[in-house]
Amino acid sequence: MSLVKTWYTPESAADKFGIQIGQLQEWVKEGLVRSEREGEKVVRVNIDDVRLEVEAMVQRS
Repeated sequence: MSLVKTWYTPESAADKFGIQIGQLQEWVKEGLVRSEREGEKVVRVNIDDVRLEVEAMVQRS
């Protein structure tokens, strides 16, 4: 059992890392960040995937 919260709402994940929600949505669309959907709407994203993409973004800049 994980003691760390791994699934966040997209808004909370974007706030946590100081990124734009549009950037996060693009990563989800590209399949770089796992997500859970309700219909067409993304309701949760995997924070570990988000962290990896933010780290990669920082390294590229």
